[in-house]
Amino acid sequence: MTVHERLEQIRAHGGPAIRRASLPGDRRLLVWVEAASVREVCRYLFRDLEARYVISVGADDRPYSGGFVVAHIFAWDGDGLLACVLVELPSERPRLDSISPLVPAAGWAEREFRDLVGIEPVGHPYPKRLILPDGWPEGVHPLRKDVAHDHVPDGYDAEKEFGFDEVPEGCVAIPFGPFHPTLDEPAHFRLYVEGERVRGCEYRGFMVHRGIEKLAESVMGYNDIPVMAERICGICGCVHSVAYVQAVEEAAGVPVPPRAEYIRTVLLEIERLHSHLLWVGLAGHLVGFDTLFMHAFRVREPVMELAERLTGNRKTYGLCVVGGVRWDLNDTARDDCRRVMDRLESEWRALTGPLLRDGNVQARTRDIGVATAEAVKELGLVGPVARAAGVDLDVRRDHPYAAYGRVAFEVITADGGDVWARVVVRALEVFQSIRIVRQCLDKMEPGPLVTVLDGELPAGRLGLSSVEAPRGESHHFLVTGEGNRPRRWRVRAPTYQNLQGVPGMIRDRTLADMTIALGSIDPCFSCTDRLETVEIGTGTMRVWTAEEVAELGRRREGRRS
Repeated sequence: MTVHERLEQIRAHGGPAIRRASLPGDRRLLVWVEAASVREVCRYLFRDLEARYVISVGADDRPYSGGFVVAHIFAWDGDGLLACVLVELPSERPRLDSISPLVPAAGWAEREFRDLVGIEPVGHPYPKRLILPDGWPEGVHPLRKDVAHDHVPDGYDAEKEFGFDEVPEGCVAIPFGPFHPTLDEPAHFRLYVEGERVRGCEYRGFMVHRGIEKLAESVMGYNDIPVMAERICGICGCVHSVAYVQAVEEAAGVPVPPRAEYIRTVLLEIERLHSHLLWVGLAGHLVGFDTLFMHAFRVREPVMELAERLTGNRKTYGLCVVGGVRWDLNDTARDDCRRVMDRLESEWRALTGPLLRDGNVQARTRDIGVATAEAVKELGLVGPVARAAGVDLDVRRDHPYAAYGRVAFEVITADGGDVWARVVVRALEVFQSIRIVRQCLDKMEPGPLVTVLDGELPAGRLGLSSVEAPRGESHHFLVTGEGNRPRRWRVRAPTYQNLQGVPGMIRDRTLADMTIALGSIDPCFSCTDRLETVEIGTGTMRVWTAEEVAELGRRREGRRS
């Protein structure tokens, strides 16, 4: 169905509630609706038209339009369309009917814009604070334009503890995190356990939230941000860098040379390869199969060395700028890629054959951490978690970007929705990534690496960008702004949605299943929290206090002025 046909469907149902619409391309639909009708319009898209929920974004637009804006984003993957339902709200007491009772996947996003922007989702089924620490005073919302990026409000109590829910009758509470031997990053799961059975769970995260969206909107330029975006995640850095620049390019209409698109695709697939190999190894470790862990890391190492030879780094490639890429792949580099792909294919085939027949691994992972296709729909789960439940979803194919529209590959799915199915999906996706890299190397044509930008980009344009990270779809929402920087930038990592599926995955399972069930979504808390900053000086690690970080920000502002 075309974007025009989708718009007519929405207009026919919404009637006068549809205030206006814009079609910035044949794969994008922007619809402004009356605030009183947003819940019904979103229900219609999600339930009747079978649109997939992507993310919701709240924005302080008072300096430009005089009010606030909320955007609910949906996808029709079969049509390759992204639709944005926009609502304008007054500057005083911005409130909007919550869509979470009808679109459960929106639960966290609405709680987030309540915290950070101060837009109240009226009727939210669980309107508990999500991101701000409990000691943060009510009424101060960091993503409002009149709040400085380094503002520490009066009355902030850094020592105030989080108020968890009451323990259900007959259960005891067991803390899992924030620092736990099986978690690489801080996150807290409060498990409510009856005997050996997990009956419920409450999540408290965002402990390493550093406000990168605020920094982007306040003190950075368009081409400073890819470097920061790459550090959102230690594994999927190139994903976030590409997703960000694509959002800017779409908003501002910046063309990207074909050669640059092929190079972005090659590096994205190299990133997927080392991520999947890392995950399979760690999954083996979590179920006590350390031979698999060691072999997976042995096979992975040449991929990491290849990334270093191509870009100068094993990670954080520094690849993207708005309009193209910094690095070329010459003949020698392409030959090197082919050699590593050949070796990887041979060694991974030798390893996955026994793995996919291993009875012990299956005994430890089958019927564990189940997320059904219905849960995928209701909670917006993505990536290998969705494909392992038989949901044929991959934004590389469904919403093609970079060079994915010019290469052939198979979207791997499996049945069962359990941990074993996720093992199968990731193991087989490795071969598809090798296939994609080879095609890109063969098809790459000569030409420029970047489109040279002439002057500042136009302000007030909206860009939507989805990139298939190894963990699932990463989505970046961006509105261009003044001063050569975004007016609003919202990052939604795949873990943000998949974490919302964890309570259902572990409910009524034994406590011992918690580790591999959580590990099977390949959680990245830095992705979800949007930046973890660590300073490593001359071989020693230093932990910065909040006061010191604030002082650094003030010094930078002083230099700029």
